[in-house]
Amino acid sequence: MRTSHLLLLIMLGALSGLTPLAVDMYLPAIPSIAEDLAASVESVQLTISTFLIGFAIGQLFYGPMVDSFGRKPVILFGVALFTLASIGCVFAESLPVLLLFRLLQAIGGAAGVVVVNALLRDLFSPDDVVRAMTIVILTMTLAPLVAPLLGGAMLALGWHSIFILLALLGALLWGAILVWIPETLKPKLRQPLRLGSVLSNYYRVLCHRKAMGSLLASTFSSAGMFAFISGSPYVYIQYFGVPAQHYGLLFGLNVLFLMGMTFINGRLVKRVGLLAMLRLGLILSAVAGLALVFNGATGWGGLWGIVIPVCCYVGQLGMVGANATSHALGFFPANAGTASALAGSLRFGVGALAGVAVNSVPATSALPMTGVMAVCGVLALGAHLWLGRTLRHPTRAG
Repeated sequence: MRTSHLLLLIMLGALSGLTPLAVDMYLPAIPSIAEDLAASVESVQLTISTFLIGFAIGQLFYGPMVDSFGRKPVILFGVALFTLASIGCVFAESLPVLLLFRLLQAIGGAAGVVVVNALLRDLFSPDDVVRAMTIVILTMTLAPLVAPLLGGAMLALGWHSIFILLALLGALLWGAILVWIPETLKPKLRQPLRLGSVLSNYYRVLCHRKAMGSLLASTFSSAGMFAFISGSPYVYIQYFGVPAQHYGLLFGLNVLFLMGMTFINGRLVKRVGLLAMLRLGLILSAVAGLALVFNGATGWGGLWGIVIPVCCYVGQLGMVGANATSHALGFFPANAGTASALAGSLRFGVGALAGVAVNSVPATSALPMTGVMAVCGVLALGAHLWLGRTLRHPTRAG
């Protein structure tokens, strides 16, 4: 892999990391935001689900736009909207206003995921996409590693400072994209932006059994992580009494596991096979989910009875995410943006529902969070086994 490609992948990883940063950095500040806005912690936690809903909706619009107008104009618009919405969050004085700007922030950030996946599909061969995507994910995971730690440290300056930093990062990234990210969509591959063709392209992806087997497996697997993100501030800080400043340390353990699994996947995927690594990750998610619901119901292991299985669950995403997405996108070379948008929309839309499910139950134990994670892990494996019985890699099967 050329040095220029490596630098571009790091840039794409930073672009992908902007959204996890926006989700994870303010998690330790949720109790402070609730107090300042005279709202309950459960109500403020809904800003996470609101963000995920906006992220899902935004991708559905960006997918066809990426295939029609090109990669660069779409991402410049999205990052600009993200930056302006972050500034709006700084001046929010009530929960409804904060919810509105979080929704706009998410819609802007959604462009990043769609464009990054499409760029990878443009620049690399099917055999190299997984390795390239692994490097992007490895870079991207640095964001959630430092985000809760940084957010906890910035609480001394007030929760508003978190959104000021996000706005500054968005502005810097916008300038970097303008200078360094090329336009990769060839004119002959541009798709007319017509409603009928857009719906037809989405329908084509939805009806593709093999692609949907991978997309749904990735969707449910990721939803379990979003259930953790939504429920962990209560479970760790309030239920187990972990200081808010130390929350980021426990959160960071998950990211270390994720980075380790992502690295292992990148080293083994060509030797063992894309689908074999995907199945291994899905089995791990189901086992970790069942362990979580048992420990959450019985209290076995206390805090570490939750932390360790959560690390295993989040870690497996390093195997599932890149492999499932690469497999699904490989079937749609002319509609990579649309397929990527649907993948991201499903992932974050179902993730938002998982977060709502966690917060819809009165928080008195770890069981709401762990129960939803277990269901998601089992559904991910079930979707793969049901729809992917005859799966083969698209480079070897049409």
